[in-house]
Amino acid sequence: MKLYFSPGACSLSPHICLRETGAKFDMDQVDFGTKKTKSGADYTKVNPKGYVPALQLDDGEVLTEGPAIVQYVADQKPDSGLMPKAGTMERYRAQEWLNFITSELHKAYGHLFNPATPDGYKAAIKEKLGTRYDFLAKQLDGKPFLMGSQFGAPDAYLFTVLGWNPRVGMSLDKWPTLKAYSDRVAARPAVQAALKAEGLIK
Repeated sequence: MKLYFSPGACSLSPHICLRETGAKFDMDQVDFGTKKTKSGADYTKVNPKGYVPALQLDDGEVLTEGPAIVQYVADQKPDSGLMPKAGTMERYRAQEWLNFITSELHKAYGHLFNPATPDGYKAAIKEKLGTRYDFLAKQLDGKPFLMGSQFGAPDAYLFTVLGWNPRVGMSLDKWPTLKAYSDRVAARPAVQAALKAEGLIK
């Protein structure tokens, strides 16, 4: 398998999941400006959408969209615990979390990263994100991970998104539960390995 990524982008989530499962995979970094990969490939031929992540499977098929990729990765090694068994209520709960993160958190940051977004709109987005963080803090109160005691794919995704806050002038200081959660996930060996591989930490 080959993961197409950009350091610190949403592709960090499947990157973490790949390392959590112990999967064998290669990586190729994408330059968003040129749409070229570090190996010199035209990324639009890999993923016509032009953004990361994309996971090229061993048979050449390409899977895109983070929430889909992490489920695929988890299902290749069910005993990793990254996703509950298909068809169970626990699986639907995990999918519920992935959908919440992608729609209520992830997409909002796109506007915050865009320099053309008016300041007033950015302020409104940050206020809405604050209400989502209030909700998350309550959900995580008294448990280490979103699904309880087991680290899962939704945690890899939420950790990735929470990591964008310093880049948009936000802080988790108001939500110590989320800060502690983020620190807890960051300490995992697979997460440390992913961050180092992307050059995000030494």
